[in-house]
Amino acid sequence: MYAYNDAPFAGDAPFAHAGAPQWGAEPVRPTWQLVPRFLVTMIVLPVWWLLLLCLFAALLVFAMFAEVLTVIPGFERGFERVMDATVGRIPIWPRWTVTWPELRHEGDTAFYRARVDAYLDTWTKRASARRKSGAPSTVRTCEVPLRKYRGAGGGYVVAAATARGWEPRPSDPAKEIRLEWPAASVPGAAGPVAGTR
Repeated sequence: MYAYNDAPFAGDAPFAHAGAPQWGAEPVRPTWQLVPRFLVTMIVLPVWWLLLLCLFAALLVFAMFAEVLTVIPGFERGFERVMDATVGRIPIWPRWTVTWPELRHEGDTAFYRARVDAYLDTWTKRASARRKSGAPSTVRTCEVPLRKYRGAGGGYVVAAATARGWEPRPSDPAKEIRLEWPAASVPGAAGPVAGTR
């Protein structure tokens, strides 16, 4: 069903895995492909973000007028489902984009491992932090996008996240690795301290 279920990890090597090859690092993209994509990113990405901002403003205006329609039973729940199904699928960073660090460090495994570690440390700190009221953090899930682990591989993300206390969820490593913070559902538990392994 999911690639995660079909790819068990081997315990001998720290980040090696037996199973599907999609859990390894992505193939290195040639520079002649990356440079045009970088240039297109610099031109199109600001326009993309402007369109997203306009879409958000339009939805906000529509929501103000749709407040009148909440007298219809089930409208609010249906509207929330439609919003989740459409807006939740629009990426802020489209998959075709190439940023300057990605252009410079394509194929650099150490760079991508450091990038994954920094990303996971940030999310672990958020998930293990307590709010001012003393209640556990509301952060329960974390999605690590492919752009963060392209050169390190999904196997590295799962191993590094597991060492920080995250639990892997069924994921498609060609898009993202989904993780869940188990301590968020246990009252009084804060999970492991960020940065410990």
